[in-house]
Amino acid sequence: MAHGALLVAYALRAALSIAIIAITGGSPPSGNHSAPGPRALADSAPRPHQAPVYNWSAETQGIVLSSFFYGYGLTQALGGYGAGLLGGKLVLGSGLLLSSALTLLVPRAAELGVGVLVGLQGVIFPAQYTLWAKWAPPLERCSQLPIHLPPPALSSAASYPLRAPLSAGGVGCAWCLCWFLFVYEDPASHPWISAGEREYIVSSLAHQGSSHGRSLPLGAMAKSLPVWAIAIACFCTDWLFYMLLTSMPTFMSNVLHFDLRENGLLSSLPYIGNGLGHILAGLLADFLLARRVLGTAAVRKLFSALGMLLPSVFLVVVPYIGSSSTAAVVLLTLALTIISMTGAGININHIDIAPR
Repeated sequence: MAHGALLVAYALRAALSIAIIAITGGSPPSGNHSAPGPRALADSAPRPHQAPVYNWSAETQGIVLSSFFYGYGLTQALGGYGAGLLGGKLVLGSGLLLSSALTLLVPRAAELGVGVLVGLQGVIFPAQYTLWAKWAPPLERCSQLPIHLPPPALSSAASYPLRAPLSAGGVGCAWCLCWFLFVYEDPASHPWISAGEREYIVSSLAHQGSSHGRSLPLGAMAKSLPVWAIAIACFCTDWLFYMLLTSMPTFMSNVLHFDLRENGLLSSLPYIGNGLGHILAGLLADFLLARRVLGTAAVRKLFSALGMLLPSVFLVVVPYIGSSSTAAVVLLTLALTIISMTGAGININHIDIAPR
């Protein structure tokens, strides 16, 4: 259920990345700052149902594509605090439902103006971590990552067919109904879990603290070097990943000159590699921890370093390969496959240092 929620969330998040190609006619943006309005289609191929095309400049398209992250960033802390206070199930389900409903309004919002296109999903990831801390035994967290909480994972690839705003929003609303019916906050409240499994999970998590109440140790958090290390590393990694998630379809269309159908298929290949990489990296990390080959700190540092350095090298090479679409897809796939190693590093390290 959590993986399905992330699939829907990524579909909602990237709906505009695909839709903006159709909204702007699939051609490179003009350099002017024209107001959004239908433009002539004399040099364009016939479009289904005569959908309107908007002459948005490069700057306007950038504002539209980045608008999601404004609301996303502002609601992160609110989502984490609310999930600790009210429970991850309620906060995640409510955030996903609201985001799905807003996505349904995207086509109408495009007619009303660029400023209406803003997203709200920041509560989803903190709520996922709150649930994960109550359900995942410590020695299984890395291998559960690609199933329960796949940051890029296969959900990005699988969500490409849903990336039209109307389909993504409709599926999201339907998924939220299933979420509220079948998901439970913790093993103790689940009516169908076996007694053995409940005892195994609860006993393995007995050493960690409970979720916070109304107060938070904000001062201690602000002075914690591990917190800052994770925050900076996550910023760098997420910058790379979300830049690709948001801009890759436009890059495929305007630079590599794929048509929209090829764009969706080829853009999914790096995320397939990313999902498989998350599975292998998680299994390897848990194996190293279970066999005591490396300690927790060493595993987190090694996987984070490799997962950040190698993809950066591959992306630096991309501008120098000319217009070779094959080489570009190969490098992007390698970059997003290897960056999945951070899933067993910084992306799980939050729970290591602060179980609450």
